Amino acid sequence: MATGDLTTLANVKSWLGITDSTDDTLLTRMITAFSATCQSYMNRDIYSKSYTETYDGVNSSKLFLQNYPVTAIASLSIDNVSIPLAANSTVTGYLFNKNTISLNGYSFTRGNQNISVTYTAGYATTPFDLEQAVLELIGYKYRERTRIGEASKSLAGEVVSFDLKDLPPTTKLVLNQYKRVTPV
Repeated sequence: MATGDLTTLANVKSWLGITDSTDDTLLTRMITAFSATCQSYMNRDIYSKSYTETYDGVNSSKLFLQNYPVTAIASLSIDNVSIPLAANSTVTGYLFNKNTISLNGYSFTRGNQNISVTYTAGYATTPFDLEQAVLELIGYKYRERTRIGEASKSLAGEVVSFDLKDLPPTTKLVLNQYKRVTPV
């Protein structure tokens, strides 16, 4: 499994009902390609990693981070002053949830690029619904490869029409739930 792949070859073969290894190279390439396609569509990386970002302060007590879910904050500074983690909401410092840092006793003071935060965000494993969406996309494209560019085909006097969408609607629905909609 390549870094960034949202599923495994074993799961793809199970989903497609494939028991031999004839198409393993093709399927492995599709996993990597469509995992990248999905992450590009969602405008974010899914897997857990560290980020260091700077923000403009707007004189508020909340800061929405670009990446989520946030699992840890290594450091937070405002105007080059280190802010401590608060033990609870009544203690001075910061608290965080999956995408927000909240301050108690401090403020994200107005300024240009005066806030610096280093944090870890993302998933340790691919969420089940997202992996299923990727499996369905791979299955869709795997079956489509024998009729690339064909909108319909005549079979025994009947016309069969093919769906030519770039993403199956069910895949798009799931990807939209994980899509970053704030600008980077």
